[in-house]
Amino acid sequence: MKFYRDFPDLDKSKKRVVTIGTYDGVHKGHSNLLNTINSVSEKENLESVLVTFEPHPRTVVSSDFKLKILTTLDEKKEVLEKYGIDNLLVINFTEEFRNLNAEEFIEKLIIPKLNPAHFVIGHDHKFGRDRKGDGDFLSELGAKYGFSVTVVPQVKQDGVTISSTFIRNSLLNGNLDEANFYLGRNYTLTGNVVKGAGRGRLIGFPTANVIPFDENKLIPAEGVYAVKIRLKGSEYSGVLNIGKRPTFEENNEPVIEAHLFNFKDEIYSETLILEFVARIREEKKFSSKEALIEQINTDIEETKLKLTN
Repeated sequence: MKFYRDFPDLDKSKKRVVTIGTYDGVHKGHSNLLNTINSVSEKENLESVLVTFEPHPRTVVSSDFKLKILTTLDEKKEVLEKYGIDNLLVINFTEEFRNLNAEEFIEKLIIPKLNPAHFVIGHDHKFGRDRKGDGDFLSELGAKYGFSVTVVPQVKQDGVTISSTFIRNSLLNGNLDEANFYLGRNYTLTGNVVKGAGRGRLIGFPTANVIPFDENKLIPAEGVYAVKIRLKGSEYSGVLNIGKRPTFEENNEPVIEAHLFNFKDEIYSETLILEFVARIREEKKFSSKEALIEQINTDIEETKLKLTN
């Protein structure tokens, strides 16, 4: 997959199938879109181009809207690569760009730069300052410029309309199994290891304090989780706590602490990729250090069971 931060100077003699969207999460609801793009690409011998935006358009359109994202750009690239998309174009969604209407975006940028023969778009996706850009709008332009359009219908599974919003709410409500199911993979979070208070080491369970690389990345609900941890090309099992550590102190912001099994190295400043496999329990306050240690041992045993099933 080729990656572009600006409109590339592509071969003008080649026609392409193009899709436009935020694709936050690249979840099961997006699978039909991506599979349709690949099908059209193969059938009509077209290169595929996925056009997306950074930052998330809603954070620019509504500056007071504090949206938390499911996938960082690096995570999005990794998943899209697996789908076999040929070209990924990320547009910097600035105040200037947001003022383009749908016609300007397609006629001045997409058509001359990408040479589309076919568009694939979600049933509810709208683009442009006027929110006019949808399947009907593209079909009208297609008659003028000679491209066809496929509108992919809403995706439901078990009666649930799959969306990024639904998955965000599942994670924030502690419904990790539900979130992972509709993502189609385990939720991940990448961050840097920083020095903490060192209390975990004092009670026999050293932890790595993790600060997410992207401050806009969604942190799941407070609680204890079974996780797989990637560090410098190796994978480890571990238990993770997200919370305010009420037994020792009450922090204003949740702290992310990972205890890696059978691991004793110092890893300050290293990058960890946390893969959330299962939620073990909610965070709670214990009456004593001994009670906390007993619960941690129980959490570790349950985590090992979750990670081996």
